[in-house]
Amino acid sequence: METVYKIYCASYEHALLLVESYRKDPRLQEEIMETLNATVPHTSASDLSFFLVMPVQRVTKYPLLLGKILENTPASASAHPALAAAVCAMAQVNANINEYKRQREVATKYNKAENLTLRDRLARLNTHSIAKKTTRLSRLLMHEAGIVTKTEDKEYDNLEEKFQSVASSVAALKENVASYLEHLEAFLLPTPHKRELQIEEGPAQQYRHFAEYLHRAVFPEFKRRLDRLVWQPLCSLSEMLVGPQQLVKKRLDKLLDYEEIQERKSEMGSVTYDEEAAMNTYLAINALLVAELPRFIQVAVQLLGQLLGSLSVLQQDLAAEVLHEAEKELKQMPHGHMPLPSFWKMVEDTLQQSGAQLRTFIQAFETVTPSPVTQPLNPAEERKVLSLVSKHGPDKLYQVTSNVSGSKDLDLTLQRGQIVALLQSMDTKGNTSRWLVDAGGPRGFVPAGKLQPYCPVQSQQPRMQTPALESGTDRRRHSYALPEAPRPQVATFTPAFQVVAGFSFAARSPQEVSLQAGQPVVVLEPHDKKGSTEWSLVDVNGQRGYVPSSYLVTVPVQKPMGWSLPV
Repeated sequence: METVYKIYCASYEHALLLVESYRKDPRLQEEIMETLNATVPHTSASDLSFFLVMPVQRVTKYPLLLGKILENTPASASAHPALAAAVCAMAQVNANINEYKRQREVATKYNKAENLTLRDRLARLNTHSIAKKTTRLSRLLMHEAGIVTKTEDKEYDNLEEKFQSVASSVAALKENVASYLEHLEAFLLPTPHKRELQIEEGPAQQYRHFAEYLHRAVFPEFKRRLDRLVWQPLCSLSEMLVGPQQLVKKRLDKLLDYEEIQERKSEMGSVTYDEEAAMNTYLAINALLVAELPRFIQVAVQLLGQLLGSLSVLQQDLAAEVLHEAEKELKQMPHGHMPLPSFWKMVEDTLQQSGAQLRTFIQAFETVTPSPVTQPLNPAEERKVLSLVSKHGPDKLYQVTSNVSGSKDLDLTLQRGQIVALLQSMDTKGNTSRWLVDAGGPRGFVPAGKLQPYCPVQSQQPRMQTPALESGTDRRRHSYALPEAPRPQVATFTPAFQVVAGFSFAARSPQEVSLQAGQPVVVLEPHDKKGSTEWSLVDVNGQRGYVPSSYLVTVPVQKPMGWSLPV
């Protein structure tokens, strides 16, 4: 009887709020009144509050009624001791109900999560709150340092440990299910079955129908059931944990206040009314948590187990349905009834045949594919490459794959396609991701990831490098030319470069030619008719004309990626 009335009386205020909310809905209020008039017309009740107050009034009348009966019962009667015990019992029941109602009111005050902004928190600060928080922090530090003894409550500590374990389990499961739902959404986004395969029949079309059915019916239904049976209940369980978590946190604050007040009480012998209220608040929160946390943990664990069971059943149902549909489609395929060893033998033979066809095709492709058209560097750049080769050797040459912008000390700024020589494959700190290179003059560090080995293509007709040994004075002194001694032939290298348009250019006269950014061009003359290097004569798809020289950039010829049909 006490347990039932405790819950009812503690929830009475909340019930009245619900009744008040019902009054704001005319349709619902009309339905309630029709029900009352049809079931209890003799009460003339105006709303539900008339009936809700009856149990609250009844439990308080029991001690009065029993006391009245006891007054009119002779002391010599056999029922007198039982009546006296009943009066004491009902008085204790009312006291326990009032205490439980007070505890619930304290819990309701503190178990609400407050989403306060920084401005709201600062607005709440005052001298009293700062002093109280400082005292709590000081007390907590003394606990950690062992200066003062912490109040121990093994029963509550065990309950809190179990509760925190349940809370962390719920949070982890919620995070995992949320990630699972996100992955399911990403899985359902691609729809390959909607693409036109240009295949009229066969296994490809059967797979297309199978995939379409899964995306249209099976997976959406699975997602709907997962949301209704797992995700929504899990979110509700997570929200249910917020109140007890706030109460557990507030209990620690009140415990620190309680210990401080108890210490002051033992020294001074008395405390103020506010301090007494603070002590009672801690005792109420602690008693409520010790009484209700076991039941809450039990229910939460049951719900958690049911959710995990539902998730497992959903996975089993999904697998069974997909397998059932796959078996139906498999029976319609040409090899659906073939024994498994024979099927794998057929697959192996098919793969070997396809591999042989692919190798034959690659050989034919490499035979008919024209080599990329390369253009030699200008003399200055070619001399720089030859100098690097002579200093460091061709095996030390590397090519810059993309523009490098030096951001640190001793870093180089290089352009894409530029040739450098490797000096050391690490920096001064031993970092192998920064290499020391020679750029044909300046030396510095560049990212190793932006360098690739440079393999120059040797020119079919190496040119003779004949340095001029005679000065102008010698030429004036002798009227005849001495026969030149044979010079060693130095093979030149034609790096795999090409000139492309770095920017789009629109021709403004018949002598000019239009360009698109990235379009390959052939430089015929690096100057105009007057010798100005600001304009260059180029050939673009058979059309000749002048373009600004600054619009042209030299880039390495990219090796062909992938393959296509030979022409």
